[in-house]
Amino acid sequence: MREKLKRIKEEAIADINSSNSLEKLEGVRVKYLGKKGQLTLVLREMGKLSKEERPVIGQLANEIRNEIEKELSSAGNRLKEQLKIERMEKEKIDITISKNVRRLGHRHPLITTIEELENLFISMGFSVVLGPEIETVENNFDALNTPENHPSRDLSDTFYITEDILLRTHTSPVQIRAMKERKPPLRIVSAGRTFRFDDVDDTHSPMFHQLEGLVVDENVTMANLIHTIDVFVKELFGKDMKTRFRPHHFPFTEPSAEVDVSCFSCKGAGCPVCNGTGWSMELLGCGMVHPKVLENCGIDPEKYSGFAFGMGIDRITMVKYGINDIRLLFENDNRFLEQF
Repeated sequence: MREKLKRIKEEAIADINSSNSLEKLEGVRVKYLGKKGQLTLVLREMGKLSKEERPVIGQLANEIRNEIEKELSSAGNRLKEQLKIERMEKEKIDITISKNVRRLGHRHPLITTIEELENLFISMGFSVVLGPEIETVENNFDALNTPENHPSRDLSDTFYITEDILLRTHTSPVQIRAMKERKPPLRIVSAGRTFRFDDVDDTHSPMFHQLEGLVVDENVTMANLIHTIDVFVKELFGKDMKTRFRPHHFPFTEPSAEVDVSCFSCKGAGCPVCNGTGWSMELLGCGMVHPKVLENCGIDPEKYSGFAFGMGIDRITMVKYGINDIRLLFENDNRFLEQF
């Protein structure tokens, strides 16, 4: 029996060393150590041995069992580690950047339009001023002479954070801040994101971009405003473009006007695009700064006057590049952006 046990040990170790998978290794364990395994069957025959041989053979059998289990455990760990390495190699992801392929980005059409507008007004003597997108109700409404019952102040039209803090609905608060912090003369433009509740469609978005301008000085008149807008339109769209001023009402300007520009297709001659009118879209709103607004900012309306104007940058961008859906400007689809 001693020789039989030694032979079982040698065969088991040989089978363990030749196993190249966890499944085969489990088969070896069952073959030698299972309920019907070779070592188990040998141990069941110990009853036939003499009392003197039983403890000796029993000790030898336990030593062989322990050695086989040790070899099984060691081989199992090796196979698991090997499988782990193979799996990691198979699932390896190369996160390095190919030096031979570089995609260069470019300016977003909105950013390009903003920079073009700012540079145009800088060339006309304006300074660019920035302001926060989170504003006070005071700067966004009260100081701009907006009455308490104005629709734009409703919770359904404006994004309020608290009763006194909101997401600005226009860039006009930047003008208020400038008039409070500086003394006339002032000649500034401010561009940035603004927010109003609006259902999303091809021409509306709850977030959009505006550019507004302000001039405050002595003896500023409506004629100065009209001339400034005319120069701006001709510089932006071409010397043959014309403007049309229509009376309107804004609480922060008096008198106020909306400005239309010539049709971009027919240049004012009349075509199907403009329904034969010769005029395209409403480009901007403008007017003389309301004396009450000047007073709210600590400026003497008897000495100073001014004009202000505001336009939607998104709309100008859409007209300039022939874009028919405002959502395309915010979706970040490379198929769209790479056209510019």
